[in-house]
Amino acid sequence: MSDFIKHECGIAMVRLLKPLQYYIDKYGSATYGLDKMYLLMEKQHNRGQDGAGLANIKFDVAPGERYISRYRSNDSQPIKDIFGKINAKFSAVYNYKPELLKDAEWLKKNVAFTGEVSLGHLRYGTFGGNSIEQCHPFLRQNNWMTRNLVVAGNFNLTNVDELFNLLVEIGQHPKQQSDTVTVLEKIGHFLDEGNQALYDKFKAEGHSRVEISKLIAQHLDLQKILTNSAVDWDGGYAMAGILGHGDAFVLRDPSGIRPAFWYQDDEVVVITSERPAIQTAFNVPAEKVQEITPGHAVIIKKNGEVSEKMIREPLAKTPCSFERIYFSRGSDQDIYKERKQLGRNIVPLVLKSINNDMKNSVFSFIPNTAEISFYGLMKGMQDELNAVKLRKIKALGDNPSDEELTKILALRNRIEKIAIKDAKLRTFITEDNSRNDLVTHVYDITYGTVYPNDNLVIIDDSIVRGTTLKQSILRILDRLNPKKIVVVSSAPQIRYPDCYGIDMAKLGDFIAFQAAIELLKEHGKESLIKEVYDKCKAQENLPKEQIVNHVKEIYAPFSAEEISRKISQLLTPENMKAEVDIVFQSIEGLHHACPDHQGDWYFTGNYPTPGGNKVVNRAFVYFFEGKNLRAY
Repeated sequence: MSDFIKHECGIAMVRLLKPLQYYIDKYGSATYGLDKMYLLMEKQHNRGQDGAGLANIKFDVAPGERYISRYRSNDSQPIKDIFGKINAKFSAVYNYKPELLKDAEWLKKNVAFTGEVSLGHLRYGTFGGNSIEQCHPFLRQNNWMTRNLVVAGNFNLTNVDELFNLLVEIGQHPKQQSDTVTVLEKIGHFLDEGNQALYDKFKAEGHSRVEISKLIAQHLDLQKILTNSAVDWDGGYAMAGILGHGDAFVLRDPSGIRPAFWYQDDEVVVITSERPAIQTAFNVPAEKVQEITPGHAVIIKKNGEVSEKMIREPLAKTPCSFERIYFSRGSDQDIYKERKQLGRNIVPLVLKSINNDMKNSVFSFIPNTAEISFYGLMKGMQDELNAVKLRKIKALGDNPSDEELTKILALRNRIEKIAIKDAKLRTFITEDNSRNDLVTHVYDITYGTVYPNDNLVIIDDSIVRGTTLKQSILRILDRLNPKKIVVVSSAPQIRYPDCYGIDMAKLGDFIAFQAAIELLKEHGKESLIKEVYDKCKAQENLPKEQIVNHVKEIYAPFSAEEISRKISQLLTPENMKAEVDIVFQSIEGLHHACPDHQGDWYFTGNYPTPGGNKVVNRAFVYFFEGKNLRAY
């Protein structure tokens, strides 16, 4: 994605199923769990570079001893920062008395982060600040061990205002109106209720307070607590948490929007946002890693019992397709195949754009994350070229000469590394013209690879705003003097805001939306804009379940091809010598490539939850009223 878009966060959980001494004896290290957590977080660092956090809980500690450890960092290298501080603790032990690193009992009593369960988080801040207080995991503290709660997640809720009001109605006074605080307090509320109900029950049975604390830890019903907490949540989420005494969970939304995977053997339970992280850290095949069922939670009791329980009735499964196109790392075996197929599926549109002139076309990709779809594109182009070769050979008759055959067989698709992103430029110059000139040089080009009569075909993951294309990429590619520049998006046109974790909140930012508005004006249909605004405005106070996405009407008068042509015009910089054509994946092509990930609301406007329709209509109202505000 040549446009920089912040997106989903990442989670990782490691639960050791054996005593710490077991791992010291078998693996020769007291940091076995921490080492695995470091790998899991590093292998998912693509999911969050604004901050990170790690929490760890020790089981069965004596009163007065610390049992919850937490570090968070918004450093430029947050994972390195966190684990550097943790490793310093073990280095200090080594320097003091190395043999203590083999003594699990001493370590648990004297060294932080030697507990049985760890929860890690990688943060991409979609909006707001980037202070350390905004980094997960979040902690809700209490002197009762079973009322302590650590929470981290990959989520965005569309109805924070409703949830905030519900907390107020039950007598709470939340410190801020954010989905993170709301989630923490909502779970915390029902955790308190569950504790109180059990306390009253065991007290009535005549148990002492000390006995009651232990009984509560044994009998807390996490499934019930999570069911009550999540009943009103609207959005996409993979929510992870640990209770102070050791119970842990990871909950996935009913539509399966946000990803979550888990693995269990006799030594560990592991949960992550991406499957390959588990495969790499634990050297297990893909079939051993399970996907958490939408609407379900993996619940790990303190006694080691592991189960997957339904929390919300699953809805139609609509996992985020952007995970497959761009956000998740391409090392997943299925994602790799899907991205290649996305490239293959765009071949017909590319051939049409270059008028089937493969001989005079150069193919490349930008940025590096588009490399896999580029392979698919080139495999598809090779199939086309093979068909051309076959026709040429047949046209030679029964006795072609070796020279004629060699000439035909020598035909190749021309592949070059055209654009190279050297570094992220710091826009230290604030004057617009000077800054724009700097942005032009974000990418460097390989000279001597393109000739004046050539088409230059560049594939990108997706095109959101098109700002980088217009200000930088197209301008610098034009220096190669191609006849035509074809920019290929392996994703369809992004037309609608995402409200489930990706930082795409403002309609006016989308180049596809800008193109549709321009087309309405050019075709004398500008009145439709006001009509859609009135319909959206009329729904503002309706329950979200009754709201309809009227923004679809903005795009309805035009074909995808018409909008693509207008996008090409809008993104062509002034004084370009080359013709510019921007082509997009079709919705059908997307679904064909990613059949199991039908979450396509940013392309189609078909939101899987009622809150999505509420967000998109609000985004249009803000656009029409000229308010530069986020819709969620």
